[in-house]
Amino acid sequence: MRLCRAKEVLMLVYLGIDWSEQKHDLSFQNELGAEILHLRIPHSENGFLTLNQSVANLGASPAECMVGLETAHNLLIDFLWAHGYTQIYVLPPNLVKSNQGRHRQSGAKDDRCDAALIAELVRTDRSHLYPWRPGSLLLQQMRAKVSYLYFLTRDIVQHTNRLRSILLRYYPAATQVFSALDTKICLDFIQAFPTPQQAAQLDFETFSAFARSHHYPQPKRLLLNYARLQQPQPIPAAETVQAFQDEAVQLCQLVKMLVQRKEETLQELDRLYQQHPDHVIFASLPGLGARLAPAILVKFGEDRQRFPQPELVQALAGTCPITIQSGKSKYVRFRQSCDHEFRHYVQQWAWHSLQHSSWAEAYYLRVRPNCRSDSHVLRCLGNRWLAIAWKLWVSETPYDETYHLRQHALRLRPRA
Repeated sequence: MRLCRAKEVLMLVYLGIDWSEQKHDLSFQNELGAEILHLRIPHSENGFLTLNQSVANLGASPAECMVGLETAHNLLIDFLWAHGYTQIYVLPPNLVKSNQGRHRQSGAKDDRCDAALIAELVRTDRSHLYPWRPGSLLLQQMRAKVSYLYFLTRDIVQHTNRLRSILLRYYPAATQVFSALDTKICLDFIQAFPTPQQAAQLDFETFSAFARSHHYPQPKRLLLNYARLQQPQPIPAAETVQAFQDEAVQLCQLVKMLVQRKEETLQELDRLYQQHPDHVIFASLPGLGARLAPAILVKFGEDRQRFPQPELVQALAGTCPITIQSGKSKYVRFRQSCDHEFRHYVQQWAWHSLQHSSWAEAYYLRVRPNCRSDSHVLRCLGNRWLAIAWKLWVSETPYDETYHLRQHALRLRPRA
């Protein structure tokens, strides 16, 4: 009888993984919290197979092994999922960091202790965690495209800001000719006429021919654009022009390449998005266009059990604040710990929805006087939109503004 109970204890195994690029520390614990095995494996196929064999030697199957680690962006997690480890928990790094003093008040730490701490957190706090799910192949492809687009957008902004700072140093007129520096016509203009001397010698006929070759959509504004170019500007030193013009031309080429890749990725993402069964839901929401709708869909995912209440998705997006209360002290502050990329998408959605939803516009006008900034009121509006999107996502129904306004009016009607 004692042997059976001992075997039952070993059947459920908690595995904490402290990962790195070259090796991984593994801590196996039983249901009593005792460490039954510690391993350090290389980040290789043989190392992964050693992990799998160790679980079998402990008398547990992959489905009975509760795995915890701090990242979902590692080949190890793909190996685990492919080999039947369905109970994988990706712990937020701040959760692990805030529990470092659980057993060591001195502050000392090492990789083995971190692995043991992760295993213990999975054992004791599993009810507050949610198992990681990779989603369908289509969702994984969309997730990769959305992440890549976010990266490309940040790169374009960074290089465009650098280009602007250089032009303001030696060629400020080039920043005023066209509407935005990251447009193809503006970048081609800087490459074709990279110095203020060349711009000063440019006649209107040549400028018009350049604009026509780029199919400039506002030919009536060409004269105004040309006038901006010919306005008196401070004359830079010849050495300054020579020092910066090559970098400006190279930055233009780089930004053009990034913008082109972004447009191609957007087309690829839209093709994938149209194939997803949930696209009907997110396409119906006001303000979600070809860029934002796939991003919001990816953040929600496909597992309807992941967010049993709308408050969970709102907390993940960081649109709802947090309340800190102790005794008579109580205050509400901005939520720092969240998916910042998700929050960016939701605020963008809230802003665009003002042009497509009468309800959103009315809410904005009503709430704005009580908010500290535009970002604050957009978070409030985004918080409401997330609650609506969650309801549609769970019920798998598209958005109907008429129905929403009718239900909103019923809730506001005074009770008899």
